[in-house]
Amino acid sequence: MLRVSPSILSADFSNLKEEILRLEQGGADYIHIDVMDGIYVPNITFGPPVIRKLKDITHTPFDVHLMIDRPERYIKDFVDAGADIITVHEEATIHLHRTIEQIKSYGLKAGVALNPSTPLENIEYVLDYLDMVLIMTVNPGFGGQKFINSMEKKIMDMRNIIEARNLDVLIEVDGGIKLENARRIRELGADIVVVGSGIFEAEDIAERTKRFKRL
Repeated sequence: MLRVSPSILSADFSNLKEEILRLEQGGADYIHIDVMDGIYVPNITFGPPVIRKLKDITHTPFDVHLMIDRPERYIKDFVDAGADIITVHEEATIHLHRTIEQIKSYGLKAGVALNPSTPLENIEYVLDYLDMVLIMTVNPGFGGQKFINSMEKKIMDMRNIIEARNLDVLIEVDGGIKLENARRIRELGADIVVVGSGIFEAEDIAERTKRFKRL
């Protein structure tokens, strides 16, 4: 079954509580929270205080994607705020293995994200320690971008590596995912899709979430 992690970056912030509850009604597997610092990516979003408040709204696990420079400085803050999965970018931290171990020391699942231009080989030596690999299919920083078609091979190659090594690692794909291409992305090997405007642009976001789930 395809798991769905709606990105609240595309939500109506003035009505965020209601929209999160609708995602829950639609059976969302996770709530994807994009944290941006204006340094690693050219945008700024939310931090731990906002996540802490959102945690009071829903029991859906929080899939927290840190698009921030030197994320190891803030791991505990996001743990305390209520993150269930924390994903950091391979390019953003010098000591990647140490940062993964830091996340897991709190009992959370750890993921590593790869930008479109970052090769899979960069995480070859930490795959055994991961719960998830997040393949970015757009350049990070803004919602509503178009899926980069050349990333299809990257998803497929990642699936082949995981299966060849018999690892229990999920593949999450984030960027430009719509109903029209979600089935194809699943067939390439994705376990989880992050969907922003593809859900929140719908009049009924609970029903749109269910449609993604049925894929």
